[in-house]
Amino acid sequence: MPRPVTGPSSHPVSGPSPSPSPVPAAPARRGVLRGSLAASAALALGGAGLAAPAFALSGRPRAAWGVQTGDVTASSGLVWVRSDRPARMVLETSATESFRRARRHRGPLLGAGTDFTGTTALRGLPAGEQIHYRVTLADPDDPRRTGEPVTGTFRTAPVRRRDGVRFLWSGDIAGQGWGINPDIGGFRAYDEMRRLDPDFFLCSGDAIYADGVIEPSVTLPDGRIWRNVTTPEKSKVAETLDEYRGNFRYNLLDHNVRAFNARVPSIVQWDDHEVRNNWYPGQILDDPRYTEKDVDVLAARAARAFGEYTPVSTLHVPGGRGRVHRVVRYGPLLDVFVLDMRSYRNPNSPNRQADDTTGILGAEQLAWLKRELAASTAVWKVLAADMPIGLVVPDGTADFEAIAQGDPGAPLGRELQIAELLRFVKHRRITGTLWLTADVHYTSAQHYAPERAAFRDFAPFWEFVSGPLAAGGFPANALDGTFGPERVFVRAPERANLSPMESPQYFGEVDIDGHSGDLTVRLRAEGGKVLFSKVLRPGRVGQ
Repeated sequence: MPRPVTGPSSHPVSGPSPSPSPVPAAPARRGVLRGSLAASAALALGGAGLAAPAFALSGRPRAAWGVQTGDVTASSGLVWVRSDRPARMVLETSATESFRRARRHRGPLLGAGTDFTGTTALRGLPAGEQIHYRVTLADPDDPRRTGEPVTGTFRTAPVRRRDGVRFLWSGDIAGQGWGINPDIGGFRAYDEMRRLDPDFFLCSGDAIYADGVIEPSVTLPDGRIWRNVTTPEKSKVAETLDEYRGNFRYNLLDHNVRAFNARVPSIVQWDDHEVRNNWYPGQILDDPRYTEKDVDVLAARAARAFGEYTPVSTLHVPGGRGRVHRVVRYGPLLDVFVLDMRSYRNPNSPNRQADDTTGILGAEQLAWLKRELAASTAVWKVLAADMPIGLVVPDGTADFEAIAQGDPGAPLGRELQIAELLRFVKHRRITGTLWLTADVHYTSAQHYAPERAAFRDFAPFWEFVSGPLAAGGFPANALDGTFGPERVFVRAPERANLSPMESPQYFGEVDIDGHSGDLTVRLRAEGGKVLFSKVLRPGRVGQ
């Protein structure tokens, strides 16, 4: 049996090192962008090539966890970093990689209260441009003592329709005990996604598995050994704030993740494993692994760690109420409606109640979603859901975790809220809606149509599923006929919890043509293969 990996080593997928490897540049897709991507070949997470010898001295802040950007629009975005000690975050942005005429942004003080993480909001950015940025960490007591700069780049959303939009989505990262395996190159799908050069990445939840222990090694059914990089925080289920923080740090040990974050902005939502499997507000656990039984206490700690480690605009509003659900407007072609199907839901149950105003979104979030959908002028309106609509996801033997419960008749339980939303979309004639999700650890395409449904007061629409990105694969879930789903495509393993060495990882791609407005969905498997493709036409109610 191979020697267990218990921490950073010389292998490239291990923890942060003083001199991270350069990030290969992806080919340019918009020739009109200032500061072309072709000129970014020397981009490095740790600023390789920019560092002076003095940076190697001890006692200077280090940003070895890389940088990341989030919720980028035509004029704004967030830049994130983590230090290894107290520091001032100093951010520079430029139209060129050389940082000539750089604009300087004074960031926050990074301290123990936020686990030395910090986020700086950028405003007044030029639309449809490549933005290069550089983060420097300075000693708060001596600003002249600075660490090695860390660089990154992203594209702002276009204001011209003809520029088009292309993004990727997936979820489910470091789940079911399948962590960073140095023998296969770590989280390889991130490198593949980076090379596709998307405008952004939609993380559809389960960005961590706080309830998923990472063992040093796992023996596969065929006798092969899966090896994991491990950390103390991943040796048990997360309960304390520091343990939740450690779960986010774990993913950042992977060099593919850090390289991806430095080039591709993200839109991140959460689901259950950021806290604990199948959780809901008010739940009291009977799981012997937990000494803290009150899920509300765990969720509060998890939410704080989530806000510290992900650049989410609605969690970084001074004096504002932190929330995950939001709209990210990405130019005239696209609005992304990020849903939170976890924080406001009612308890998991047989889900057959005839009256349900709370449902899976909560009454307040449902009202918000209706208002925002009705007000949207975007050609396409992506509903980023952390759980599927018509796939039956059980919780134990009698309860249900998602929306469907397997009864193909009239809407019951949480289905009532979805029926209300679908009816609203039809009667308000809201065009271009599209549902994207992950959660179930396989990839599929479902078409929903009233002529096949028990509930018929809605317009046809599509739902696409893609994942996991770095977790176990599972067989396909049963369909619930209430909204008339037809499984047009599915690729799923036949047994539960196949490792990434046994089953490919999955992510999806959405490409909106700027001239025709056509939207193409591609379901991709790790390795570059497109498994399924569907072209949708703009201007239709539902879809």
